[in-house]
Amino acid sequence: MARRVWAKDPTVWAETDLPELADRLGWLSLPAEMAGAVAELREFATEVSAEGTQFVVLLGMGGSSLAPEVFQATFGNAEGYPELIVLDSTHPAAVKAVADRIEPANTLFLVASKSGTTLETLSFFRYFWNQLVREGLPQGERFVALTDPGSALEDLAAERGFRRVFTTPPEVGGRYSALTYFGLVPAALIGIDVAALVSAAAVAADGCRGTAHDNPGLLLGAIWGEAALAGRDKLTVVTSASLAAFPNWLEQLIAESTGKDGTGIVPVAGEDLAEPAAYGEDRLFLSYHLDADGEPSDALDEIAAAGHPVVRIRLGRKEELGGAMFTAEMATAAAGAILGIHPFNQPDVQVAKELARRAMAGELAGGAPIEAAAPADAARLGSWLAGLPENAYVGISAYLPMTVTATELLQGLRHHLRHLTGAATTIGFGPRFLHSTGQLHKGGPGAALFLQLVDEPGPDVAVPETDFSFAKLVAGQAEGDYRALEERGQRVLRVQLGAEWPAGLDALLDTVSSLG
Repeated sequence: MARRVWAKDPTVWAETDLPELADRLGWLSLPAEMAGAVAELREFATEVSAEGTQFVVLLGMGGSSLAPEVFQATFGNAEGYPELIVLDSTHPAAVKAVADRIEPANTLFLVASKSGTTLETLSFFRYFWNQLVREGLPQGERFVALTDPGSALEDLAAERGFRRVFTTPPEVGGRYSALTYFGLVPAALIGIDVAALVSAAAVAADGCRGTAHDNPGLLLGAIWGEAALAGRDKLTVVTSASLAAFPNWLEQLIAESTGKDGTGIVPVAGEDLAEPAAYGEDRLFLSYHLDADGEPSDALDEIAAAGHPVVRIRLGRKEELGGAMFTAEMATAAAGAILGIHPFNQPDVQVAKELARRAMAGELAGGAPIEAAAPADAARLGSWLAGLPENAYVGISAYLPMTVTATELLQGLRHHLRHLTGAATTIGFGPRFLHSTGQLHKGGPGAALFLQLVDEPGPDVAVPETDFSFAKLVAGQAEGDYRALEERGQRVLRVQLGAEWPAGLDALLDTVSSLG
């Protein structure tokens, strides 16, 4: 199988070559190809740093934003280099929070989109371009495009005089793009040793050419795929402290790649470990541990002793994250072959996008309105939970600003739901998850319950050069997501948290607690 994968043989996954199959295997050669880009990246990063740039703001969605976010969270920005801020939420409060934090004159904006037509990314671009215009500052020199050759974004960059354009081979899909310019430009700009990242990936790639008994990518993929076929399809990822952001990237890679045709692996990221008795026989545990973080806790030993399978991966240094990423990409491709699915397409992502567009245009008015529950509606919540299928997972889809407060409250909610149901739980902030786990929600296993949380955004933020606002955009995306889940026969409950969403979340947490 290793030989066939490296030969880019599409019959590993399908009897005939399909769109987005053999032409999406460019990630295999990235470690070797990107080694030649290291000097250019270092030169550009030094140039930007020398100008006194304080922030790099990445405007993107899904695969274009998650790897950079992991790099900033894991390595931080080196002394003298700017801090990276990732904006991948269309909630007006999230957009305004970034705008309030930065000084546009001291900020470099990375506009990241493979297709160059991503609505969210272009909306962010128009907003911050307009900010520079309003302040009477030069615009083009503050923008860099990360995109595919010949894309609409490349054309826009030429038209508006962007400072730089970095193009990535179209044979690399978004979720496999961590080791392209999409991941490495932001990494270099914050002072990460990109040569070490790429070198670690090259070592992993060499290992993934070997036969099965010593091929880490195929071994990991075999475990994931066969465990899923045996019913252990909830891949629960835990890490030591320094690698805490890594599961968010891994979640997107696995969910969007395998969640289709009614099957898939459900990555569970960020769920705190419980006692072994809290888990059913649908769990597989995957641990990433950095040596510098000290010895692992005994919790996984206890879970393994109770009969649950546990896979452990150790990293000697943070730069080995490049190797872990490549190995996970190979594992995901291998698991896709075992599950009998096409791991490089995302057929159900477009459905929610189209429904969101129609919602924004007022073209969904003929359907029944969405009846949202109040946070204190115990009857509606209880009825929703009563429909939990066997071996299901509970997905929380939060169309809220991604703040520390929101994350803490949602973590409390997910753990109450796990205690109440015994089910695995996931959290996704909208709309970013639509470009990752959203594919799994619509195309993956039908055994699931979804809780959609929305609020009433405060001060709205207009999107320049358009006829809509960010509040209208996020509302349309939430409705498109809801309607797409309904079309797939999934059981989904919307809860309206109101204008003061933290109070609404508190009330919802109390209600869920009372059900136990």
